[in-house]
This record gives sequence, structure tokens and C-alpha cells, in this order.
Amino acid sequence: MSNLTLAGLSERIGQELGVSEWAVIDQARIDAFASCTGDHQWIHVDVERACRESPFRSPVAHGYLALAMVAPLSMQVGVIPVDAAAGLNYGIDKVRFLAPVPAGARVRLRVVLAAIEPKERGQVVMKTRNTLEVEGTEKPALIAETLALLIPATEASRS
Repeated sequence: MSNLTLAGLSERIGQELGVSEWAVIDQARIDAFASCTGDHQWIHVDVERACRESPFRSPVAHGYLALAMVAPLSMQVGVIPVDAAAGLNYGIDKVRFLAPVPAGARVRLRVVLAAIEPKERGQVVMKTRNTLEVEGTEKPALIAETLALLIPATEASRS
């Protein structure tokens, strides 16, 4: 856990906030994501065909499944300051999918605080650089610059 505070954010710009635990991206998770999104492309969900015809020789996770892992793994790292009532998804500035995540692989997230932008009523937009690493490979699955709107606890109590 990073034990961030809203007041201390500016001192942490450019620093790594933490690294998550490993999470397994197994075929069941890939299939569930396909069911939720309607993306049943064979390279993700047809195990036999993917093993036979895919350049990766196995099914791979959807890129957007890999991206969806950023939120829960960053929460595990503790990116929301302890004195914030909430951290809300505010957007994504940039995403690059660099390598596939084979079914059964383990991933973890490395988070760096890239920038902060003060807003009204003590709110802050926090930009983090998120690198989703795949165990046993040099190239990360993705790098994403995400934005979170941090709402101070004092602001939330006035609402």
C-alpha cells in the first residue's frame, strides 16, 4: 500500500506508487469477458483452434480484458489517497497494447504517478502510468496512462 494523501501527491510525481500481486488470466476469465462483451473471436475462446492456428499457439486474453485489469490491480496497489472519499474513473490519455496475454498467464500492475491537476473544491485529477507485466516475459502486455478524479472526504461530506 502506498499510504498516499491528497496533500502529499505533488511530492510523489514521477515515483512508483507500487506493484500489485500477481493475478491469473485463465480461460474461465477470458470466456466470462467474452460473454459480458459479446466478443467471441476464436483467438480468445476457441481453445483447440487457437492452439492449432493462432500465431501464439494458445488462446489469448482480449486487449480490453487486460486493460480492465488496471482498475482492480491499481486499487490493490493503493492509488486512492487515504483522505479521499472516492477516486472516479476520469478517462484514459493513452493505451498501447504491446504483447499478448496467453490464457493461464499471470499479470501484475506497476503504477507510477505521472501528474496531478488541481480542480475546484479540493478535487484533483491524478494521472498514472500503468504497466501490466506478464510473468516470464520482458515486454509488458500494455502501458496505459489513466486519469482518476479524486474527491476529498471533506467535499463528499458536504454533498
